[in-house]
Amino acid sequence: MIESMHDSTEDGLTVRRDPERVPAANGSKAKESRTSATTRVFYGWWIVAAAFLNLFVSVGVIYYGFPVFYPSFVSALGFSRAQVAQGFLLGFLGIGVPFGILAGVLIDKIGARPVILSGVGFIGAPLVLMSFMTRLWQYEVLCMVEVLGYTFAGPIANQVLIAQWFHFRRGRAMGYAYLGLGFGGVVSPPLVNYLIHAFGWRHALGATGIAILALLLPVELWITRSTPAEMGLAPDGADPICEQAPRSRSRESIGVVAALRTVDFWLILLGSSLVIGAVNAVIQHFILFLKDQGYSTTTAASLLSTLLAVSLIGRVLVGYLSDRFQRKNIMTLFYFLLGVTIPLLFLARQPIAAWAFAGAFGFSMGADYMLIPLVTADCFGIGSLGKLLAIIIMGYSLGQWIAPWAAGKLFDTYGSYGPAWKMFATAAVLGSIAIYRVSTKPESAMADVARMRK
Repeated sequence: MIESMHDSTEDGLTVRRDPERVPAANGSKAKESRTSATTRVFYGWWIVAAAFLNLFVSVGVIYYGFPVFYPSFVSALGFSRAQVAQGFLLGFLGIGVPFGILAGVLIDKIGARPVILSGVGFIGAPLVLMSFMTRLWQYEVLCMVEVLGYTFAGPIANQVLIAQWFHFRRGRAMGYAYLGLGFGGVVSPPLVNYLIHAFGWRHALGATGIAILALLLPVELWITRSTPAEMGLAPDGADPICEQAPRSRSRESIGVVAALRTVDFWLILLGSSLVIGAVNAVIQHFILFLKDQGYSTTTAASLLSTLLAVSLIGRVLVGYLSDRFQRKNIMTLFYFLLGVTIPLLFLARQPIAAWAFAGAFGFSMGADYMLIPLVTADCFGIGSLGKLLAIIIMGYSLGQWIAPWAAGKLFDTYGSYGPAWKMFATAAVLGSIAIYRVSTKPESAMADVARMRK
C-alpha cells in the first residue's frame, strides 16, 4: 500500500499527521511509516497518469487523429464531407445521450474504474472493424459504437475520477490529466498520416485499434482505482486517520434535481456547448480546409499537431491559474480568446497567418474541456458530479458533432468555409458571455432552488 504524504500544503493550508494519534506501542513502526510516507508519491498522481492515457486515446486520438482519415474516406469510399462528420453526430444522437446518463449513474454508484474498463473495448474494437468497411451504413454503425466507448472511457469518468482523488490540487491535477488530450492530438495526426502513407488507410485503422486495446486494458486493470478510500487514502494525500483541514473550495453538494433548477447549470451547459461546438467544427474540418487553401496533407497535419502542441502550454497554465483565481473567470477569458481567434482563418492562404492561428487557437484551447468539471464542482459540489457531468457532456457533445456536420453542410452549399467560420466565431464569444454570467457562490445556487420551490 502506498502511503500518503507526511505534510501537504496548498493554498496556505497544511495537513499533517498527528503523532499523538499513533499508538505508543508501535512507536518505531509508526516512525518508520511516517519516514517512508515522506519519500513516496501520493497514489493520486498515478491516477492522473492513468487519466492522461485515457484522454490521450478517447479524445486525443479519436477526435484529433481520426479526421486525418477523412480524405481517404472521401476519395476511396465516396463519402461527402457532411457524411464523414455525421457518423459521430448520429452516434451522439442515438447512443451518446441515453448512455451518457447511464454512465453518470454508474460512475456515482459503482465508481469510475469499471465504467472506463468497459469503454476501452468499445473504443478499440470499432477501429479494427472499420478497416473492413465498404458502405456508409457500416461506417455510421461503427461510429455509434465508438461513441459508446467515448461515453464510458472519456471525459465523464475521468473528470469524476480526478475530482474524487483531489480537492485542494484539483485544478492542477485536472490540467496534468488533460495534457493527455493535447499530447494525443500532437502525436496522432502525423502518426496516422504516416501509417496511411506507409500501409494504407485500412491497415492504419486496424493497427490503431489494436494498439489502443493493448495500451489501456492493462492500465485500467492494474492502476486505476475509483476512489482513494479503496487504498486506505484520502484526497490530496491527507492522512485519513487525522482530522481533515477545512476545504477552501468545497461546498455542500446539491442534488441533480436541485441543480437542474438553477440558472447556473443551464449557463454552463449553454456556454460549453457553444464553445466546444465551435472548437470541434474547426478541428474536424481543419485538414480539409487547409488542403483547399493549397497545403499538402503533410503540412496540414503538421499545423494541426502544432495547434495541439501549443494547447499543452495553455492547459498547464489554466491548471495553475484555476487553483489561484475564480475558475469561471479563467474559463470566460480563454473561451473569449477562442472566439476572436477564429477569424484568422480568413487569411489562412498566407502561411504566417495559418501558423499564427495554430498558435493562438491552440493556446486558447487550454480551457476547452478541463474547466467544465471544475466550475460545475464549484457550483454544485461533487456528491452528484457524475450525473451532472453526464448531462453537461452529453449536451455539449451534441453541439460538438452538430457543429462539424453544419460546417460540412455549409461548405457543400456555398463551396466555402467562410460562413461556418463566421457562425462559430460568434458562437464562441456568446459562449464566453454565458460562462461569465455563472455565479459560483454557494448562496446563489441555493437561492435559485428556493425561488423555484415557491
